[in-house]
Amino acid sequence: MNAATALTSHDIQVLIVAAVGIGILVLLIVWLKLHAFIALTIGALFVGVGSGIPLEKVASSYEAGVGSVLGYVGVLIALGAMLGKLLADSGGADQLVDRILRGRPATLPWKMALVASIIGIPMFFEIGLVLLIPVVMLAVHRSKGPAMRLGIPALAGLSVLHGFIPPHPGPLAAIAILHADVGMTLALGLLIAIPTVIVGGPMFGVLAARMVPIGAAGAGFAVTSGEEAAEGAADEQDAKPRRSPTFAWTLITLLSPIVLMLLKAAADIWLDKGSPLRHILDFIGDPVFALLVAVLMAMFTFGRAVGFSMPVLSKKISNSLLPVVGVMLIVGAGGGFKQALVDGGTGSAIAKIALAAGLSTLVLGWIVAVLIRLATGSATVATVTAAGIVAPLATNLPPGQLSLVVLAIGAGSLFFSHVNDAGFWLVKEYFGLTIGQTIKTWSLMETVLAVMGLVLTLGLSVVI
Repeated sequence: MNAATALTSHDIQVLIVAAVGIGILVLLIVWLKLHAFIALTIGALFVGVGSGIPLEKVASSYEAGVGSVLGYVGVLIALGAMLGKLLADSGGADQLVDRILRGRPATLPWKMALVASIIGIPMFFEIGLVLLIPVVMLAVHRSKGPAMRLGIPALAGLSVLHGFIPPHPGPLAAIAILHADVGMTLALGLLIAIPTVIVGGPMFGVLAARMVPIGAAGAGFAVTSGEEAAEGAADEQDAKPRRSPTFAWTLITLLSPIVLMLLKAAADIWLDKGSPLRHILDFIGDPVFALLVAVLMAMFTFGRAVGFSMPVLSKKISNSLLPVVGVMLIVGAGGGFKQALVDGGTGSAIAKIALAAGLSTLVLGWIVAVLIRLATGSATVATVTAAGIVAPLATNLPPGQLSLVVLAIGAGSLFFSHVNDAGFWLVKEYFGLTIGQTIKTWSLMETVLAVMGLVLTLGLSVVI
């Protein structure tokens, strides 16, 4: 271990503090049954103080992490909740599920994985999740099967695309740092993504459903059908839809944000940064704008067009926000905990250990991403940090190998999401799981995806 990679006493200190901080989270949440928001806040402050962040900056570090997450993810969760509420109460979700449930029941998990993978191409994980949850839960309710049998394939499709495929921020950042080719990375990423989704989605979903056999009633955000929603709001004027939205308009409404974000993704890849058209597409393809357009469209296609009055629509939108307040606070606190780890230097300490091991660039990139992912909970932070660490070792690699290093890093960034990851809390709250059930399903699924990604990149590195 040379001077550049030698661990200092501070590195050892922050690694110990990070481990103790995660242990405190588990103790507070699992044993003492403390609310996750309070537990994450306590854990973040402990990590900040223990890591040596100046006392006057510990709280601001936590606040910055909360703000960075809620300033973006919070808005998306709110807009997604509105869209999901209108989709369910209008009967639009029934239209989708009727089409999805056609054919043999055995094909349903595969259809969920396919739909999630398509949606996951332009969308961040959080956006895709809030859009898919109403459809997944209604399908679970209608099929009378375990929630994880359909939930895991949907989660796998979203997660793999988030980790492997540009224009997601992690892969794009790694491509830029390593000077890899976008087109080749995209092509190889899709080649790796397909078998990875199959193994980590429908196949692992069978095992996950056996380990955690909850149904739709076990999901904290289970969505009722249009008829059930109308019965529950019988005291509202014009609460019951007079007609259902057509399948075509349902699909157009749900796909509208995807199309806008795809246009932005294409512009990011093919148009010059100074192009006026690029500026326009960047604006209309921003996820906040795209989801806002979808909500406004839904107010007509899932609202006025089915017979809801404006007062009823306004009340439904207000009611949609009540269940997601807790989720947003927990996700924000998870961002604060992650920021305390990053500011304290945990990521840098882990990077030194991995670099000193002297592994191949591809394997080293995967391991560094895994370690930083475990420590910070952020797939994007893990990807960017790992790419920066292995960049000096990758300068002479051919284009194909460079792309595989990007993909190996992306795979490592998915490894074993746990209590310091905002995605962990989103999945837990949306599916109504306990901490242990979330680890058995979501965390293990992420690990399967990470290991499959490494195996496939190693295999391709032999033939490319």
